[in-house]
Amino acid sequence: MKFTLFKLTLVVSIVTFISCGHARHAAQLNKPADAEVAKSTTDQVVPGADQLALYLPQLAGKKVGIMGNQTSIVGHDKKHLVDILIENKVDLKFAFAPEHGFRGDVERGEKFGNDVDQKTGLPLYTLYGGNKKQDSIVNSVDVMIFDLQDVGARFYTYITSLHHVMELCAKHHKKLIILDRPNPNGDQVDGPVRHDDKFKSNVSWHKIAMIHGLTIGELAMMINGQKWLENGRQADIQIVKVQNWDHKKMYSLPVIPSPSLPNHLSVRLYLSLCLFEGTDISVGRGTDWPFQVLGYTNPVYGSFTFTPGERHGMAKHVEGKDVINYGVDLRALDPDSQKFTLKYILDFYQKTPDKSTFFARPEFFDKLAGTDQLRKQILAGKSEEEIRASWANDLASYKHMRKKYLLYPDFE
Repeated sequence: MKFTLFKLTLVVSIVTFISCGHARHAAQLNKPADAEVAKSTTDQVVPGADQLALYLPQLAGKKVGIMGNQTSIVGHDKKHLVDILIENKVDLKFAFAPEHGFRGDVERGEKFGNDVDQKTGLPLYTLYGGNKKQDSIVNSVDVMIFDLQDVGARFYTYITSLHHVMELCAKHHKKLIILDRPNPNGDQVDGPVRHDDKFKSNVSWHKIAMIHGLTIGELAMMINGQKWLENGRQADIQIVKVQNWDHKKMYSLPVIPSPSLPNHLSVRLYLSLCLFEGTDISVGRGTDWPFQVLGYTNPVYGSFTFTPGERHGMAKHVEGKDVINYGVDLRALDPDSQKFTLKYILDFYQKTPDKSTFFARPEFFDKLAGTDQLRKQILAGKSEEEIRASWANDLASYKHMRKKYLLYPDFE
């Protein structure tokens, strides 16, 4: 389907713009009719980017910037949002790219400089790793668009990018249109809540649960509502809501969000396996099954074997590269039934002969967890049940706060 502005219908089923200052309107949207909830279990999910009639008119005559990547697609043909905007004569000035780059092919944590998108010639700038020209770049446009597919974990850095864009828009009084997308792990809220700012980093920016249970739009409302921006500023945000989705509805991503999350199972297991990034245990980077296998170079970890090599986007920082790794094969698991658990990391810790070597990067592990308590509890031999009990009160408080910012029916 070719989308052009003159073909867009002027009649839409729901006006889904949410202003950060319209609390009453947001509260109404938090309580959809029962019929709408039932309908959402069968109707096709429509991400915010697909609802062109709700945001293209807002861009007419404006200079526009965008934060996007390969997940910024529109329609069944998965056409890139940038191409759609250019077709519709939107005065697009630049794009910010998140951690994995504009086309999603940059290795985890690798810094990349300012560039040009080879397909469109659009100037590209990075927020990841710092960019001293950020202020002048954002100040040069009238409106910013944010369209990234998050996966629902605090340590996935796309939500840190959201915060930085909101910060810049608030500072320079620019409108930010957020094209919301479903959270593929939005059916759960779990893990420790970060409190102490000494654990604040790109992988633990917000004082939220490790498995936060929010969409990008809901988190943006929380950031504003909790006044987490510098000096208590609030960004002028408008959210184009997802249609026909709620937190009970499973959603398999149409485009991979980053090189190491190639399918629905990897996205679901990522919540539990990312903590291994603070160890030398391989999560399958450099194989065809990242975040679907676990292993190390010692046979004590299991009978399943694999040998990590080089894969596009995963060629650097590959644990156990070019060596036989022994461990477990998780590829046969049912993706939809996977939820956050500590069982994998506790099991591998118990199997480690010299436990003092398990946390190879303890400071990074603590940043992923948002606390040093989890690492200390594992070292002390605590069970998952005991560890969960230690964060139960904080998690309950977070869940209570979270409910104020939900735009979609919850799973509870």
